[in-house]
Amino acid sequence: MDAPTAPVGVSVDPVLAAFVEEEVLPGLGLDRADFWRGTDRIFAEFAPRNRALLATRDALQEQIDDWHQQRRGKPVDADGYRTFLREIGYLVPEPAPFSIGTRDLDDEIATMAGPQLVVPILNARFLLNAANARWGSLYDALYGTDALGSLPPAGPYDKARGAEVVARARRFLDETLPGWKGALDGGEHPDLVARDGGRLLFRHHGLHVEVVVDRASPIGRDDPLGIADVILESALTTICDLEDSVAAIDAEDKVAAYRNWLGLMRGDLGASFDKGGRTVERTLNPDRQVGDTTLPGRSLLLVRNVGHLMTNPAVMLADGSEAPEGILDAILTSLIALHDLRGRGRFRNSRAGSIYIVKPKMHGPEEAAFTNDLFDAVEDLLGLDRHTIKVGVMDEERRTSANLAATIHAVRDRIMFINTGFLDRTGDELHTSMRAGAMVRKAAMKESRWIAAYEARNVAIGLACGMGGRAQIGKGMWAAPDRMADMLEQKVGHPRSGANTAWVPSPTAATLHAMHYHAVDVFARQQELASQPTPGLDALLAIPLAEGANWSDEEVRSELDNNAQGILGYVVRWIDQGVGCSKVPDIHDVGLMEDRATLRISSQHLANWLLHGVCTKEQVEDALLRMAAKVDAQNAGDPLYRPMASDPEGSLAYRAARALVFEGLDQPNGYTEPLLHDYRRRVKERDGVA
Repeated sequence: MDAPTAPVGVSVDPVLAAFVEEEVLPGLGLDRADFWRGTDRIFAEFAPRNRALLATRDALQEQIDDWHQQRRGKPVDADGYRTFLREIGYLVPEPAPFSIGTRDLDDEIATMAGPQLVVPILNARFLLNAANARWGSLYDALYGTDALGSLPPAGPYDKARGAEVVARARRFLDETLPGWKGALDGGEHPDLVARDGGRLLFRHHGLHVEVVVDRASPIGRDDPLGIADVILESALTTICDLEDSVAAIDAEDKVAAYRNWLGLMRGDLGASFDKGGRTVERTLNPDRQVGDTTLPGRSLLLVRNVGHLMTNPAVMLADGSEAPEGILDAILTSLIALHDLRGRGRFRNSRAGSIYIVKPKMHGPEEAAFTNDLFDAVEDLLGLDRHTIKVGVMDEERRTSANLAATIHAVRDRIMFINTGFLDRTGDELHTSMRAGAMVRKAAMKESRWIAAYEARNVAIGLACGMGGRAQIGKGMWAAPDRMADMLEQKVGHPRSGANTAWVPSPTAATLHAMHYHAVDVFARQQELASQPTPGLDALLAIPLAEGANWSDEEVRSELDNNAQGILGYVVRWIDQGVGCSKVPDIHDVGLMEDRATLRISSQHLANWLLHGVCTKEQVEDALLRMAAKVDAQNAGDPLYRPMASDPEGSLAYRAARALVFEGLDQPNGYTEPLLHDYRRRVKERDGVA
């Protein structure tokens, strides 16, 4: 054993062991030897169970593949298909009606509605920006984006655009807080909760709006009312992501991630960066004080662990295999959060005394029950009361969405959110039904029958399980961070759907999306929806086959190019630079937020079309080579970028992208992580950083 106090059953990398013993454990009152022995027991109990769950996934997929192959060329019999899925245990019986029993949830989770950020935990600057995005300037968000229909002109402050910003902000105030101007002169207003000189704090639909009057400021002096800014309570919660948005493949990577989480829990995380030739220091914001009213200055922080599939050499099991990474995450993210629960940090994160872990990529209730048992064991290890650790269930796999009520029931006393994940749910749809036939084009997936049923069922089942006003029901990401006008027009659909949170790609987007939660009373909307019937399984299980499609050569080429460019643009940064999420230019040079979920869709889509003869291997090879040249050109200004097109065989990134397609049928549930980790390790070994 590498650490002298670590257990004999597992081998902990010295880098990780030193981090735990020297940085995390001190001050928590936990005995080192007891901690490691308890960790050993958890791995001994749960690693075999983890393996068994993955074997069940493989067995179910094999049976589904066989069922489709035996009926190749025939229409899918919906009744027969549903019966078959029940017989093999893919579909489980619905539980009797129940309500969740989760207690000690912070208001941001249970009784408030507002935006949610997801941020890669390996980037301290992004983490701090997200945590501090609890409050945002509406003036800045409107001025600096295309939210008004155009981008700001280059150069210094433009007064004409400033006037447009003020007019739009006034309209927001008039619609949200009718009669608000009366409070400027000392009058009362039903939504006014505090004032402090020129600062007036209103509360509407549970969210705060601060109007700042400052006639001496550059903006306020030209304003008839003297208003310098309008500040919105924005990102109520932030998910610090260890999963889809990061590239963490070994002990060094994991320690860097855990160290940032520790900095957040202790409140001492900082980041320095250059801005306009000067060094800027960023830290966590203090709480916000307006008169006698104190409000949280930061988002409530959640942490997303990895799913059940991945392993990591940071911990090796007694048989010499890598330990399940999700078990490691559960232990260490909870251990680190003790600094918050025991008041050892500069700030408090959870005022209710809870730890919030988001668990992705679980397949159905059996896997959720495993997570529940694992969290029980971690609570026992750390001396925590039962259900201190809360779980957020990402409803992003087909077996979970088809068994959502049973999945919620498996974690009913610790669940704190459900969230639709359209991207991974699409990737799982592609792989699960891979052998049923050729799928529709990628853009047409959003028009498929299953997606509307999926989004509606998620809310309806959450409400039926008592989550309304008691937990988060969430919706997915707006992926185009530069298209805020479109977001303002479209993303209001999320609160209208009854979701009390939805993902946004930036703090600025959070401020703009907050306007939607003033426009829609989400909890009133949930009451309206609660009486509506839940969509049935037939639509949810409808496979998006391209029946009768007769695509032209140009349509096929366009689809191959689109997928190939997306794969390469994301993979080259993941493999060569270890960047797990970034704004990647698409084939039309529009910046889109890409992560492993989008990669799963593109690679599985190409694998599907290859399998069913829509395209040939040669056509895919041609698309990959041509798109490698395009991606090279799109990244020409990046000094760290390694071109692919000039030497595709010598580019590990290009080879990884190619493997994701041509080996796509064999990847577990179509996930991209095994191949990404393999090729990223090769790059680190080649560059001498492993």
